[in-house]
Amino acid sequence: MKIKLNSAILVLPMLGMLGFVVVVARAQQNASGHASDFTSVEYYEPPHHQQVKSRLSGAEASPQPGGLLVIKQLKVETFDLNGKPEIVVDAPECVYDTLKGVATSSGQLQVRTGDGGFRVEGEGFLWRQSDSFLTISNHVRTVIEVSSEKKI
Repeated sequence: MKIKLNSAILVLPMLGMLGFVVVVARAQQNASGHASDFTSVEYYEPPHHQQVKSRLSGAEASPQPGGLLVIKQLKVETFDLNGKPEIVVDAPECVYDTLKGVATSSGQLQVRTGDGGFRVEGEGFLWRQSDSFLTISNHVRTVIEVSSEKKI
């Protein structure tokens, strides 16, 4: 993971594998394509094909004209081969352009490590799926927590 905090730009290569998967599993979906309480899971390649690599979930996904998808209560999680959480991304709402592979929002975003020791949050973001480039534009705050047991 590369981090450049001065300009609030994060490059998160592990999120590039996720994409924002439009296929939703375990969802309540109506005729208009609106889905609620959805989850989409990506697995590792064999021989670890039963281990979850990433999980994308949301409270709602509403298709919009032009290939747009409004996702509410977005949560993206990545896991290592042992099932331990690596990265967790939360956003109350975003718009995902399925044609361009770009997610945007003027709202809150929080990115944290699985152990909670590192967290970046802010308002307004742009995420490009093609190169896994995340820009957090406003009120960026970084928190690094070091327990007394860890040595730097």
